[in-house]
Amino acid sequence: MVTAAIFAIFPFCLALAAFNDLFSMTIPNRISLALLVSFVVLAPLSGMPVMEIGQHLLAGVLVLAVCLVFFAMRVMGGGDAKLLTAAAVWFGFGHALTEFAVYVSVFGGMLTLVILILRSQAAAIQALGMQLPGSLLLEKKIPYGIAIAIGGFIAYPSSPMMVSLIGQ
Repeated sequence: MVTAAIFAIFPFCLALAAFNDLFSMTIPNRISLALLVSFVVLAPLSGMPVMEIGQHLLAGVLVLAVCLVFFAMRVMGGGDAKLLTAAAVWFGFGHALTEFAVYVSVFGGMLTLVILILRSQAAAIQALGMQLPGSLLLEKKIPYGIAIAIGGFIAYPSSPMMVSLIGQ
């Protein structure tokens, strides 16, 4: 049961956040909270030592601090900051967190370029009758939850809990 939860909860929460962000430009707090609480519950059940759990939580605090700076600069939305923080807890310190951050950055840049191109061609897209979420064409924000989800999906096999499960 613990194994199934570790395999399913993280990707499910990220997918849910991405779809919410795409269609409403918001990421509900309950998704980030579910990620954080599920890590706190599953980590000890998976056999992760208490000190390592603490390091994962500290990684989340540091990511939150960086995200709060970006939020204060109006570079990042609050939902994105909370989701990125909750996801970072699953990666802890080390190469897995770095890998996650790099993937999120790369896909975030690509997502931003695609959305800017779509917005510049909004009239042509609508003239063709293509249906895109209005938020993509009308909002000035970028649904960065999509990039966080993609980065998380790709980096998740490198996360400590997944590495531990795969090794068993």
